[in-house]
Amino acid sequence: MTTAPTRTRRTSDDLIQAEAPVLAHNYHPLPVVIARAEGVWVEDVEGRRYLDMLAGYSALNFGHRHPALVEAAHRQLDQLTLTSRAFHHNRLAAFAEDLAELTGQDMVLPMNTGAEAVESGIKVARKWAYDVKGVPADRATIVVASGNFHGRTTTVISFSDDETARAGFGPYTPGFRTVPYNDLAALEAAIDDTTAAVLIEPIQGEAGVLIPDDGYLTGVRELTTRAGCLFIADEIQSGLGRTGTTLAVDHEDVVPDVVLLGKALGGGIVPVSAVAARRDIMSVLGPGQHGSTFGGNPLAAAVGSAVIDLLSTGEFQTRAAELGKVLHAGLADLLGHGVTDFRTRGLWAGVDIDPALGTGRTLSEHLMDQGILVKDTHGSTIRLAPPLTITEDELTTALAALKRVLHQLS
Repeated sequence: MTTAPTRTRRTSDDLIQAEAPVLAHNYHPLPVVIARAEGVWVEDVEGRRYLDMLAGYSALNFGHRHPALVEAAHRQLDQLTLTSRAFHHNRLAAFAEDLAELTGQDMVLPMNTGAEAVESGIKVARKWAYDVKGVPADRATIVVASGNFHGRTTTVISFSDDETARAGFGPYTPGFRTVPYNDLAALEAAIDDTTAAVLIEPIQGEAGVLIPDDGYLTGVRELTTRAGCLFIADEIQSGLGRTGTTLAVDHEDVVPDVVLLGKALGGGIVPVSAVAARRDIMSVLGPGQHGSTFGGNPLAAAVGSAVIDLLSTGEFQTRAAELGKVLHAGLADLLGHGVTDFRTRGLWAGVDIDPALGTGRTLSEHLMDQGILVKDTHGSTIRLAPPLTITEDELTTALAALKRVLHQLS
């Protein structure tokens, strides 16, 4: 009989060093080891507190350990956690009903991660193209946008132009056409009789929170309707209150044919994702053609329903819209003082830092030293996406820290 090894209390440095020989090196985190969290604040193993201005890439839209979400999880843990989809369970119908109503769709395909939602959306679109549109077998195409980020599965990286995620993982999945983001003329030229769908992020998050011109999403809707193909909106980062509306497409009153959701749908507690679509689209799937052991499990459905309850009041959408004005004003004051450009929509911002001051990683590390956690993306750009529960004082604290760091680096 073997016994588990005893371990003394480890410091942050100890734990970071301990990861290297046993964890795949597919991430390069900031050197902070989080042990506890509540609301918008996290605490490392030494007890240092940090303001979380990333919110798990929008997975923590409602903050860490939101009481209503934790209560829903605890309650469900005491009753039932997993059945697999081999059986029905008592939480799934309500979750699907509520999510369909929230998104303005008819049917829901529950999955776990955002990448699974994208893969599922692609499968549904292709099946629809063959069964409904009449595209010849194995000829269906999907039009995507340059600079996209839809995950890192082998199919998704096949139409990514991020060589870090793509290089070395071929052969790649065919059937995708890439056009410039925010370019309706290029999109129209790429659509033909084989086009099953246009798959885009209403706002490109990983690319630096790139916001398209007014009318772009409306144009995508009109083009896809006219061409008889599907409009798939990847709202995995942009959806569920982040931009000041329930979905980012709501800013133009656009209803896609298919909506992809994830991240915040799990409330920062469990991974929950979903594809929501019209009945005539989702009905192309039959038993055995797609599935997931954990997709739509009772715990996920309970937490997901609690997330939808929080959004149903409109409180968080309003908070994001109102505090987004504070975020925009604070960043505008930094233009020409280390910030060369920025983009905001609700409580979401991409901030371009003067490259002479350093990379986005450099700035993120300096902000960490100030007790503020953010994440860089390409080059000298950082992203800000605090929990929607942040207060105005906390938001201005983060902006003041950014101002100090920019001054120090100048």
